[in-house]
Amino acid sequence: MTNEMTETRFPYQDASLGIDQRVDDLLSRMQLADKAGMLFHTMVAFADPEEGNPTFGIPSAASMVRKRRMNHFNLLGAAPSGREFAAWHNALQRLALESPLGIPITFSTDPRHSFSDNPLTSLMAGPFSQWPETMGFAAIGSPERLERFAEVARQEYLAVGLRVALHPQIDLATEPRWSRIAGTFGEDADLTSRLVVGYIRGFQGEELGAESVATMIKHFPGGGPQKDGEDPHFAWGREQVYPGGQQEYHLKPFIAAIGAGATQMMPYYGMPVGTDWEEVGFGFNKDVITGLLRDRLGFDGIVCTDWGLLTDVTVFGADMPARAWGAEQLSRPERMLKALDAGIDQFGGELCTEELLGLVEAGRVTEDRLDVSVRRLLREKFVLGLFDDPFVDESTAETIVGRADFVTEGLDAQSDSLTLLTNTDALLPLARGVKVYAEGVDVETLAAYATVVDAPEQADVAILRTKAPYETGDKGGFSDLFHTGSLEFPADEHARLTAIADTVPTVIDIYLDRPAVLGGLEDSAGAVIANYGACDTAVLRVLFGERSPQGSLPFDLPRSMDAVVASRSDVPFDTENPTFRFGHGLRY
Repeated sequence: MTNEMTETRFPYQDASLGIDQRVDDLLSRMQLADKAGMLFHTMVAFADPEEGNPTFGIPSAASMVRKRRMNHFNLLGAAPSGREFAAWHNALQRLALESPLGIPITFSTDPRHSFSDNPLTSLMAGPFSQWPETMGFAAIGSPERLERFAEVARQEYLAVGLRVALHPQIDLATEPRWSRIAGTFGEDADLTSRLVVGYIRGFQGEELGAESVATMIKHFPGGGPQKDGEDPHFAWGREQVYPGGQQEYHLKPFIAAIGAGATQMMPYYGMPVGTDWEEVGFGFNKDVITGLLRDRLGFDGIVCTDWGLLTDVTVFGADMPARAWGAEQLSRPERMLKALDAGIDQFGGELCTEELLGLVEAGRVTEDRLDVSVRRLLREKFVLGLFDDPFVDESTAETIVGRADFVTEGLDAQSDSLTLLTNTDALLPLARGVKVYAEGVDVETLAAYATVVDAPEQADVAILRTKAPYETGDKGGFSDLFHTGSLEFPADEHARLTAIADTVPTVIDIYLDRPAVLGGLEDSAGAVIANYGACDTAVLRVLFGERSPQGSLPFDLPRSMDAVVASRSDVPFDTENPTFRFGHGLRY
């Protein structure tokens, strides 16, 4: 907390008044441009506030605050330390206070406590404590353990001024090829429903307040059933299909999230095909947002579209068209109208405030319609305490971010999430000092446990750290960051791994960002262990018996790609005769 606030001049600045009274007062003082700016939630780069980000085509934060009256930003990148992070945040809040109404900024973030690094979906941990991906918490299976992670993440977010988590992702991983499985809790709706309750409680507390981080639940109504496992960030992955008629199954976690107090919701890009819903992306879909989410499920919180539904852009030198699936033929103002009519409150990843102002001035959108969404957005800012003190303490941030006990807890969670699939002749745990041939392991870290040798023939055991297979496309841009295609190891790589296993007892540790087809490696290797984001130290502690693996598979591991292709994208546990079933996990 700081003492940088300006004097109280208007009722909305008076913390002793009720929130509804403060919202009403501020709303009455807002110009049309202020209201329009509230409906946009786009990226901002960790950089000088007066400088833009050419990679994403983002203008400077200062210009978006001053000229477009925007005050919701999704932060890209991170500072090297908590103190620098907090100082940057405070500088932006001072900028916001200079505006006529002094509306504070709400900063949001994609997940940033794990290992994934894809600017469209998640960020590296950087100065924060590092934990397994959410899939690792599904493997642990404890809502209480997940709540503790969320409590730690909440403290680190609060310390640097991040007040909205653009997560959790509670899509169900019923299509094994889908590239975004690592961010889910697996394919079981009941497990996901239990876990999301703990997640929300850890970030928000018993109810949303000044010490909370709000959670934006995604991706309604469940983004898992993607046709052929392709992702709707891209035109070739726009279709979401339900060959098994399992729409209700995918809704279960969202119903649990609403019951747990979720205040924000993000629809996905996908366009439902072959259902009773309109065949248009969920962000434009009135059947889904108003009919299902608001009317049937009773959700009255903020609905923010996924990023980039309105405007075509170029990123990394490749064209990235607006994800206006089913509405491609509409102009940008028409897309905006359709989304507003569907019931959204904010446009994610957009900053075309002039288009919205033009629609109001032309009489195509009423100011009353804007007020509906602005009221929701203002209310959340007040509930989070941003109007009473938007600043953070830079010394506190230095102490909290990456705190030693948080780092230790994150490391323990990484180890505990590991899932032991096979352990022939009790190969694991290994004895210290054995001669090890290793791939994908830091030599210095391994040297604390074993004697490192240069070839399998010289070793007592091999440790091979690898990743679930994927195919690299040739479409360019960001698409290469999404792991898609076959789940089988390429023949030459499979043969190479098998040859090592034939030479020396071998431990294969595989990062399962998707459910890999092992193709017999489970038989040739002495032990196979799965991880969901774990550093070398976390893995070696388990391999050498300092900790026992506690994880259980959060999805089936399919027997073959033929079985995957034959399965129904929306149906859980639908691949024939899987190699390992959901819930499998050995102990020692």
